[in-house]
Amino acid sequence: MSIDSRAASQKLNPWAHWIAVIGFLGLLVAAVITLLDVVMRFFFNQPIEGWDDMTELVFAVVIVTAFPAGLLQGHNITIRFLGAGLGNRPSNWLELFGALLTFLFIAGIAWQFVVLVFEYRANGDTTMTAEILTWPWWTVAMLIVVFCVPIQAVVLHGHFKRAADGGGPGGTLDPGDDSSQAREG
Repeated sequence: MSIDSRAASQKLNPWAHWIAVIGFLGLLVAAVITLLDVVMRFFFNQPIEGWDDMTELVFAVVIVTAFPAGLLQGHNITIRFLGAGLGNRPSNWLELFGALLTFLFIAGIAWQFVVLVFEYRANGDTTMTAEILTWPWWTVAMLIVVFCVPIQAVVLHGHFKRAADGGGPGGTLDPGDDSSQAREG
């Protein structure tokens, strides 16, 4: 039985999309609160109590919300001039190598997030001023990063199939790819 990495990518895409949307909305809310904090500091000399501490936690989550969609859509840093000069087959193998390195990197980052969350939980780590527990926020960030591991595994598998077979799109999706929704709707 062969795994269809394109279909797997399309099934993961709505989840990655909604994680990114929630992250964007979180960023928007954080920006509004930050603006309100600045206005209150300037006019009333009354900052929003604890907001400095909350921004550390909010941004820890907001930043990683872009990772799943970025991986599925192939928005990693890529240097393609060598592959372009070598032709399609060697270029496909270079893309596979890049996908493998990305997979190893994401798996390592996910592992370190797990270690960090367990450490924060065991130590009862809190923010400096407001003493907000940090581990629940980092757990959300960790879960998102851990979700990136199977996403990148699917992308890696797609690049392997393309390099081995010489055809197909690989494991990444185009940002405007609606083919999964067209089949379902």
